[in-house]
Amino acid sequence: MSVNPGFGGQSFIDSQLRKIESFRRKIDACGRDIILEVDGGLTPETAPLAIEAGVTAIVAGSAVFKGGADAYARNIAALRGEDGQ
Repeated sequence: MSVNPGFGGQSFIDSQLRKIESFRRKIDACGRDIILEVDGGLTPETAPLAIEAGVTAIVAGSAVFKGGADAYARNIAALRGEDGQ
């Protein structure tokens, strides 16, 4: 978790990036193919930071569903770093 558990829409806690980096190093050192997933506060701005720190899967709720059904594809594209076209 990269937020305090309890409710959606919270901001990403930046200090979690160091923990992600630590987990990635441990995973890489063991030589196993393990997916490192993070959940909480992921937005088009914070998702790339988490990925750079070593995350291989993200869970996004509020960032996907904001704006209603017409915005879902655009929101997902933004999380992927795409232009949404």
